[in-house]
Amino acid sequence: MKVLFATSEAHPLAKTGGLADVSGALPAALREIGVDARVLMPGYPAAMAKAGKLLEIFRIKLPEHGETALLVGAFPDSGVPVYFIEHAGYYAREGLYQDNSGHDWPDNAMRFGLLSQFAALLAGPKTPLDFRPDVLHCNDWQTGLAPAYLHFESAAPTPTVFTVHNLSYQGIFPPEELKQLGLPQESFAIDGIEYYGNLSFLKAGLFYASHLTTVSPTYASEIQTETFGAGMHGLLAARSQDLTGILNGIDMREWNPATDPHLVAPYSAGNLAGKAAGKLALQTELGLQVDPGTPLLGMVSRLTTQKGSDVVIEAVPQLLRLGVQLAVLGGGEAGLEIAWRRLADAHPGRIAAVIGYNEGLAHRIEAGADVFLMPSRFEPCGLNQMYSQRYGTPPVVHKVGGLADTVTQATLGNLANGMATGFVLDRLDSESLVSAVNRAVILYRHKLAWQKLMRNGMARDFGWTKSAHQYLGVYKKISQT
Repeated sequence: MKVLFATSEAHPLAKTGGLADVSGALPAALREIGVDARVLMPGYPAAMAKAGKLLEIFRIKLPEHGETALLVGAFPDSGVPVYFIEHAGYYAREGLYQDNSGHDWPDNAMRFGLLSQFAALLAGPKTPLDFRPDVLHCNDWQTGLAPAYLHFESAAPTPTVFTVHNLSYQGIFPPEELKQLGLPQESFAIDGIEYYGNLSFLKAGLFYASHLTTVSPTYASEIQTETFGAGMHGLLAARSQDLTGILNGIDMREWNPATDPHLVAPYSAGNLAGKAAGKLALQTELGLQVDPGTPLLGMVSRLTTQKGSDVVIEAVPQLLRLGVQLAVLGGGEAGLEIAWRRLADAHPGRIAAVIGYNEGLAHRIEAGADVFLMPSRFEPCGLNQMYSQRYGTPPVVHKVGGLADTVTQATLGNLANGMATGFVLDRLDSESLVSAVNRAVILYRHKLAWQKLMRNGMARDFGWTKSAHQYLGVYKKISQT
């Protein structure tokens, strides 16, 4: 089975979010089970510099985009082959999607139209490569036009999978872009890429792909409803028979407390002493009061309303009355960043807020915290709740998307049968959040029960192998029809 995996970012070559983690890990997991998976992505200079010695495969001049070239390299850790689309005018700039002030690049339609066009070219009958995939796997709106290009260029197009990592990002552009993108006028219709008078890359993928997947089973159900469907619920419900939810995995080697180089002391389910040392080191690093008995809440997140950061802020006075500390790492909406800075200033030794992102600190918070906060309003999959369980840090989550699929409520029954791994909110508000944290704090005081909860989470297998087999099942299904 040969699969071309088209994406706009992939860890460790280029990353802004979870899409990159999936794009770096899933192709490697597929290759481990016998799939010849290769990645196609834009030729960002920083990404190409990390991919070893590059070989130019061909150079081509496209009417809509001018001269461009295809180069091949490899991921530095996994060795997965990666094709880069070299186009200095589109990709040789800082910021994958936005400039330094947070504004979308005005030519994003053309930048990612080229990515989609190349994906269709390499997957189609006119590919100049000696590798023609059995399946083209597209990801999020940036590759959404690829199934449309294949549809209009071939009577029997290569089967395509389109994975929705976050339905909120839809790649919407003015209708005038249609001609520039080289798509026929007939594609601009309700049964096509038209979306309320504009064109949508996301809708193109949802409409023309052979099969759709999302990054968790619950999210696959949620997006067929008006509440979570972001205007696409009707189309998704109509295609429900072609929609599969497959839970993302995590890199179990990178996120392993027994070998994590970012931690002051390793630990495992069999020996938790290193976690206690990590908590004291984290309190010291962040200027929190050093006290092994104070429950420490950690949060590593984009500071946005989607992630529920505003709910945590509202709950802070009540949380502090429970006797906890908070360690927060993240960046996002300006108002929320300011609010967290003010809270840290107002409560020295109790609250630490680091605005921005630091990979090492993210690992140390996952390891050093006692409880991890992740009360998202919606969450297609989420990774941090899996990292936290892996690190023996029971999460507090809202029962949505991948959070509902990966965290099991710490009821007495679930504690007794060994299934409990965290604390789950049925509704998202400050009162529910405080109640859940209070339950966590009460259980935390019972050392043996708490360690049982920690070890339950640490025993969960969130690796990519199971998910890779599920994707392979989808590939086989659509390539045989």
